[in-house]
Amino acid sequence: MNRDVFLNDTTLRDGEQAPGVAFTTAEKLELAESLAAAGVPEIEIGTPIMGADEIETIRTAVARRLPARLMAWCRMKARDLDAAIECGVGAVNLSLPASDIQLAAKLGLDQAGALQAIEDMVRRAAAHGFFVAVGCEDASRADGDHLARVIETAARAGASRVRLADTVGVLDPFSTFELVAQLMTKSEIDLEFHAHNDLGLAAANTLAAIRAGARHASLTVLGLGERAGNAALEEVAAAMAVIDGADTGIELSALPDLAAQVARAARRQIAVTKPVVGADVFTHESGTHVAGMLKDSRAYQGLDPALVGRCPRIVIGKHSGATAIARMLNENGRDLDPHLAAAVVARVRRKAGEIKSTLTSAQLVELYDGMCSEARIADLAGLGQLCDAPSGCTVVRAGRHQ
Repeated sequence: MNRDVFLNDTTLRDGEQAPGVAFTTAEKLELAESLAAAGVPEIEIGTPIMGADEIETIRTAVARRLPARLMAWCRMKARDLDAAIECGVGAVNLSLPASDIQLAAKLGLDQAGALQAIEDMVRRAAAHGFFVAVGCEDASRADGDHLARVIETAARAGASRVRLADTVGVLDPFSTFELVAQLMTKSEIDLEFHAHNDLGLAAANTLAAIRAGARHASLTVLGLGERAGNAALEEVAAAMAVIDGADTGIELSALPDLAAQVARAARRQIAVTKPVVGADVFTHESGTHVAGMLKDSRAYQGLDPALVGRCPRIVIGKHSGATAIARMLNENGRDLDPHLAAAVVARVRRKAGEIKSTLTSAQLVELYDGMCSEARIADLAGLGQLCDAPSGCTVVRAGRHQ
């Protein structure tokens, strides 16, 4: 990509709005430090109007002078802005519904009233010296002409950026691209996109918004957030690096540890299949996959695990073949006897099916050593070659099961 894109994090604000998540002050401060250390340029640090504890937490974060812009989230109201002023932050996101549905249901406002509120509050925030972003809640269901007027009004009043929020997660990548592209033709200031993952499209929608011209994306670690969550920082950062070759400034190798830190603080488990940071996303079992991987790691990995501080892993299970089994045995001081290979593969597959899991290296070695002992006993008895036929026989003589 030939332009800068800023991946801004709202784990400590929107992420904490996930049901049951409540970060302590210490956790918030530690997470803010880790986000900044990972190269996140802007952190939405919290919502000052929540009260004295939130204000004190934000003030403490500001005092640490982190290498990232700290932004407070506010409603488009004077008392919210006053609370942000008390925090000492240098940036505010002033949020107001953009759709007629939410304007009427939440505030009893029409479009004209919304524009006037934006004009008044943005001017006041800018006069105080804040970097001002205007948040358009429910932008995905808003009238396009009204959104254009919101952007124009916000820019005229002193805002530097407008956030387009797909608050209820109803966009797809195509409609996202169209929405952002149309507004880009009318916007004199930066646009930001904030996705929700209700239909599992948050990361894809964020990438589409960036392709359409948005220079900022609002994300959370692990996609933490309300309902199905938001677009995940680790997914978007890795996708931009792999697909676009873009350097967002995010230290990708820091993402697994950052995700683990957020999971601990949120008391959430990371799914083993979670893209980029899940335990199994660079793990291979299938025999054909492993055979290809051992020749060229790119055969079945589009994302180089080293890019995000991970390593590929091969496990032995129901779908493993002789190549993977031989490799693990070799790593444990055993050489797979070619005469036993087919029988070992069959025994491994049966064992994996019984335990409904992969085999540890110790289990594989134990199984193999046991089969080798069986084979030696069979040889001493003059019975011939070990087999592992479904009937349960253990030896063959002259090619026939005994």
